[in-house]
Amino acid sequence: MKYLVIGSGGREHCIAWRLLSDGSASRVFTLPGNGGIPSDSRVNIAIDDFDRIASFCASVGIDMVVVGPEVPLAAGIVDFLTEKNIPVFGPTQKAAMLESSKLYAKYIMKKYSIPTAESREFNGKAEIMEFIEKENIYPLVIKLDALAAGKGVAIPTNRFEALDFINSNVKENTRVFTETYLEGEEASVLGISDGVRIKCLIAAQDHKRVFEGDIGPNTGGMGAYAPAPVVTPALMERIQKEIMQPVIDGMNAESVPFKGVLYAGLMINKDKLNVLEFNARLGDPETQVILPLLNERLGDIIGAAVSGNIDKQEISFSDMHAITVVMASAGYPGAYEKGKPVSGLNAGVENVTVFHAGTEEKNGQIVTSGGRVLNVSATGRTLADARDTAYSALRGISFEGAFYRSDIAHRALGGKTKP
Repeated sequence: MKYLVIGSGGREHCIAWRLLSDGSASRVFTLPGNGGIPSDSRVNIAIDDFDRIASFCASVGIDMVVVGPEVPLAAGIVDFLTEKNIPVFGPTQKAAMLESSKLYAKYIMKKYSIPTAESREFNGKAEIMEFIEKENIYPLVIKLDALAAGKGVAIPTNRFEALDFINSNVKENTRVFTETYLEGEEASVLGISDGVRIKCLIAAQDHKRVFEGDIGPNTGGMGAYAPAPVVTPALMERIQKEIMQPVIDGMNAESVPFKGVLYAGLMINKDKLNVLEFNARLGDPETQVILPLLNERLGDIIGAAVSGNIDKQEISFSDMHAITVVMASAGYPGAYEKGKPVSGLNAGVENVTVFHAGTEEKNGQIVTSGGRVLNVSATGRTLADARDTAYSALRGISFEGAFYRSDIAHRALGGKTKP
């Protein structure tokens, strides 16, 4: 089969790698791709140019389109390609509102009794500023309603921090809301749905904050590992029954069936479960630690979901562990420079795969082109083995201004950082 993967990050590089390496695909194109994708497999078309995407699919005989990022999903690419009779894996524009509108997700959770934090909605800057001036309960969670590339959430610990986030991100017509701050440990559980049923993948844990010790501003993710031990088998069973399937059932009751990947960002505190957010696609960087552990062919799972037969498809994982560490550009998640040459990429290390995120190829040289530049992913018999292998490989790769967190998986490893 021929696949087209839409997107340019580490997630899309990983999806393409998996489809090719497990025998799902005879050919995988990535649109627009990045410097880690062979040049003859990169498609120089913008992800919002739906007409040209459809024309490309027809011209090369694409059998399945896999949509990586949230923006084209929210813009309706699945609806568009479906109308053109091009098979595509992902939710429709209305179903993707579970991610593109956090307030819509809150509506679904409240209506269908899915556990989540108490919230209060504000319409514009003036309303939430008035609330902040009167209230003094911190830490507080502030969320923008719309897509914000993983950076639309703040957890201020005082009024000054809250006002700073609001002044920087909230306009007069911005829909925004606050949530009660929840204590516990976060985990990501992703499920594959065929619109009626859903099957969960192994749990992962992302590291959103930019600096070690989980401090600093939120990012798109600085690293991840899987499986996450905070999600026990008993807890996973509850997540399936109390969260994942009820969402799919609720969306059907709303006449908005959800087909694709449902990502639940969870807060776990002993036996208490709460949903922090939903995403409507594979997570990044969670994909880079989940797919390397998958036993079955990814293409078979995608096909089962699209055809409505996910209940007949086995989904299992190896007993290995995986970790990915993000190498980022100096200044990220703020302003950063591009065009820095990357060295050390050709030094192959056993059990390590480097997924490119923010790179491009210029005159045969890989250079930086984004904030999150590389995902150095490793597997091992134990999480400690995977961690040691990943950080060993990291030390051989460099570019000007590169930085990374040295404590990925610290919770599962008892607070230990890189060796």
